[in-house]
Amino acid sequence: METSINLATEPPILVSIILVNYNGADVLPDCLNSLNKFIPKHNSEIILVDNDSQDNSIDLVTDNFPDTKIIRMSRNCGFGAGNNAGAKIAQGKFLFLLNTDITLNNNILPHLIDLMENRLDVGIIGTKLLFPDQSFQLSVAPAISIQGEFISRKLHKIAANKEYLQQVEKKYIFIQELDWVSGASLFIRTDLFHDLGGFDETFFMYFEDADLCQRVINKGYKVLYTPEVSLIHIRGHSMKKNADVMAVEYRRSQIYYYQKHRPQWENFILKVYLFIKFTYEYIKTRNTYILEILQLLYLFSVNRQNTNHRATENTEL
Repeated sequence: METSINLATEPPILVSIILVNYNGADVLPDCLNSLNKFIPKHNSEIILVDNDSQDNSIDLVTDNFPDTKIIRMSRNCGFGAGNNAGAKIAQGKFLFLLNTDITLNNNILPHLIDLMENRLDVGIIGTKLLFPDQSFQLSVAPAISIQGEFISRKLHKIAANKEYLQQVEKKYIFIQELDWVSGASLFIRTDLFHDLGGFDETFFMYFEDADLCQRVINKGYKVLYTPEVSLIHIRGHSMKKNADVMAVEYRRSQIYYYQKHRPQWENFILKVYLFIKFTYEYIKTRNTYILEILQLLYLFSVNRQNTNHRATENTEL
């Protein structure tokens, strides 16, 4: 009696979708429902990294989305570290990093996969983002620098005016190479992500996506933006809950980014600007979180001086 052997195996996972969650039970269902509706399961996986949420996020996902792989962190380790944890178990050829306040309107993966596979020089792809009312959301920027941040701030100010929003959108109606795309929706080669060591976990929140993009460019790859697929992004969901804490984290990451990537004269200008700005704001408002920012400026300056002093000693030796 002959026994037939079924040699068929499941197709390899092509895309690993990673979500980092912290107390996001109010937005998770919409995000995961849209992924389940539009993303095929045969060649993709969804990994949720929970940063020690204190709401019912875990129970919600376990009860309603059993196919989602869950990694439970023992503390809130931040956006970059959360994604790194997800990437360690990811099986896909590509990683698709998404914020939990994102929803899909269709299956955008074929376009991203084709674009990446046909452009071997591309390391990261950012997608078009829309507000819930379907209006254009600015999700790109020049490379972080004194000049770049000035241009970016001006662009965001213009985009905030509905009358001029369409003019801004016209700048991004075709696929193009850029310096920075938002980590809210970021498609990257898995091997490149691991080769770079993933996100720099010194960034708890903010600037970690800009840092990753810069390191990808330094590696010789390109960062692309595509408007041919789009997603809905609420934006700022987690930040609104802890505005003062996030304001401190923003400045901590900004100062660290400048020390890591920018010349000393830009570091000096940034710190002088921040010192004047927040000293004035503290005198005017007496908000205690501002003292934390001023303390950050002092600590970064001291650490920088100590680093330079040690470098000088080593050179003399």
